[in-house]
Amino acid sequence: MWTTLISSSWIAGFTVCLSLIISIGAQNLYVLRQAVQGRHVRACVAWCVFSDVLLIGIGVAGMSQLLGRAPDLAYYLSLGGALFLLGYGLYALWRVFYAADVALQGAQATQRGLLSVVGTLAVITLLNPHVYLDTVLLVGSIGARQDGALKAVFVAGAACASLLWFMLLASAGRRLQHWFAHPMPWRVLDALTGVMMLALSWWVWSGMAAPA
Repeated sequence: MWTTLISSSWIAGFTVCLSLIISIGAQNLYVLRQAVQGRHVRACVAWCVFSDVLLIGIGVAGMSQLLGRAPDLAYYLSLGGALFLLGYGLYALWRVFYAADVALQGAQATQRGLLSVVGTLAVITLLNPHVYLDTVLLVGSIGARQDGALKAVFVAGAACASLLWFMLLASAGRRLQHWFAHPMPWRVLDALTGVMMLALSWWVWSGMAAPA
């Protein structure tokens, strides 16, 4: 009986997390870009898994209910996220139209250190309100319904799903390296990133409610 409960909680955490992170988002596009460039990929994967586990764990521990009772905090978090996504999206579109040689971006990226790469990824992760909606509110609230120690089993299942997805994403990026040897694929990726960022920014902005 206990084994069945553990298996059910693990599978629930795995499937819920995997179903939410398999999407074209800001974090996934950044990891894919680093994988194509072959720079600090393991560190990026480690950060993504760590942040997913941390945010889901916080949600399971009760943060989802706290955010629901703190509309002012949710408002300013959304405002900062919308502005960041807007700026990042405009910068990506600027690269599409004004970068003289997009292939040069790969050479410039090799000069970025570990802290710079992971720091940018952390900002993309933590200033994107959609991440909190997925991990803290949705996954966290589902995990909070588990009994006792099964909450930890649920989080472990979610961690396995996150690790599997980002390892697959990194592997896909490495396989695409030969394709990104030409400038046009970089422009397509930048265009996709820019449009996605602007769409997310508008989605966050339009859903904001002014604090009382």
